Amino acid sequence: MLAIVDYDAGNLRSVQRACLRVGLESQITADPDVVVKADKVIFPGVGSAESAVSTLQTRGLDQAIVEFFNSGRPMLGICLGLQIALEFTEEGNKKCLGIVPGACERFSFAEKSLKVPHIGWNELEIVGKHPMLASINDGDEFYFVHSYFAHPTTNDHVLGRTTYGDKTFASVIGKDNFFATQFHLEKSGEIGLRLLSAFSDWQGD
Repeated sequence: MLAIVDYDAGNLRSVQRACLRVGLESQITADPDVVVKADKVIFPGVGSAESAVSTLQTRGLDQAIVEFFNSGRPMLGICLGLQIALEFTEEGNKKCLGIVPGACERFSFAEKSLKVPHIGWNELEIVGKHPMLASINDGDEFYFVHSYFAHPTTNDHVLGRTTYGDKTFASVIGKDNFFATQFHLEKSGEIGLRLLSAFSDWQGD
């Protein structure tokens, strides 16, 4: 069973519908026990990392997600799910899950025409090999909505990068059985569905 983690971070039904399009049956759940026992987990999210982390902690989902990761089973993070998997976020100065070493930083530009949040289609530069990226090409475009970007401690965990203004940031990260994208697969059309389809086949190694 595939569990989609519900921590009041929105967009869950869109993720579930996208999963159905590639033949992935899923359950949206806020129950830590269901998350821990799932075969695969999607950790999605939009909105504020500060409130999201608090909700995870209140529901006991923070520990459940880390326990699931430690089990070695496949986990997919999307947008906020990527950011919260790091150790720390500048949004509310919150300690996060620590699955991947690093922090999330807010976009800041001297050029005033560059808007925050970063919204829209942008290219992916593939910089690492991974089974999840087998059907994705360098330069493929995905849909982004975010004000903060991931800064992993080591480039070993960076699989893809994207440039917005003068910032080139990690837009795909991976560690062991965890794979995550800053962009929204569920909003990225057929190219996003390709990655969800890859997740249905991926065994986490």
